[in-house]
Amino acid sequence: MIDLLSYIPQKRKNTSSGWVSFNAPCCVHKGESQDKRLRGGIKQQEDDWSYHCFNCGFTASFTAGRSVSYKARKLLEWLGVDSTDVERLNLESLKRKSLLDLTAERNTIKQKQIDFNETEIPEGVERIDPNNKLHFHYVDYLKARGIVFGYPFLVDKRRGPRDRIVVPYTYKNRIVGHTSRYLDSRTPKFINSQQPGYVFGYDLQKSDWTSAIVVEGIFDALSISGLACMHETISKDQAQLLKQLQRRIIVVPDQDRAGLSIIDAAVEHKFEVSIPNWPEDVKDVNDAVVRFGVAETLQQIHQSAERSKIKIEMSRKKLLRNFK
Repeated sequence: MIDLLSYIPQKRKNTSSGWVSFNAPCCVHKGESQDKRLRGGIKQQEDDWSYHCFNCGFTASFTAGRSVSYKARKLLEWLGVDSTDVERLNLESLKRKSLLDLTAERNTIKQKQIDFNETEIPEGVERIDPNNKLHFHYVDYLKARGIVFGYPFLVDKRRGPRDRIVVPYTYKNRIVGHTSRYLDSRTPKFINSQQPGYVFGYDLQKSDWTSAIVVEGIFDALSISGLACMHETISKDQAQLLKQLQRRIIVVPDQDRAGLSIIDAAVEHKFEVSIPNWPEDVKDVNDAVVRFGVAETLQQIHQSAERSKIKIEMSRKKLLRNFK
């Protein structure tokens, strides 16, 4: 197998979570300016590795026992790995496939198919329009939370006693529910119409992404194109839906007492957990996006991701101490 770390430049930065940051080689090949801020990151665990560029967005990964993907080949090429070594890596990797592995691939775990009933959006709403003066205060609210307007937010056609932004829930491009976020100071702030097992943001995920970030709140998810369970835990049906993405699942809890429950659920379902070392006033992903921006927040999340139960428990106890 190839020791990928031996091919990256000497100018690098190691993190305590195992990520190595260096100037990303992919940017110039993706039409971006050359990276000079160590925005590329590699995490290697034995023979497996993942790569993320937080400048141009390129990702690639390799898992022993699988063929070397097109994107992994391109990264290896850009790092200067000889093509014959790449082919040797591919052959050695495929040799690791035992008969059991092949059988497991052909017989992907067959669980009940999760689907959701199509629903109607609330009456009397319209698509938010950044150029409509009547919508400016909604636009200002979303901008203040670091949210872009690619999502089909809805607002009431006529302003009522409680202004709200309606966020449709979609699954396979069908409306399957919604939430209303009220902008006044009264409670409840959110009123949800959510079907059991639903995870918000499923349709935001791209087929070539190698990881998916799961948070609790809907605006946390919207600010990073992530997924939101919208509860303080992850149900079995939600976990199955996440596993169907067939990629790394990284759960980022809110940094408050309620976030402890979702950590337990993440460990139970064998997901990774990320608890970045944010300042005390940064309580969740959306706060981090407002403070640091999307790219840096994503980098912090990936660099802090842990699979080890021991390390996750240490981070959990550290959070718990902060609440006493």
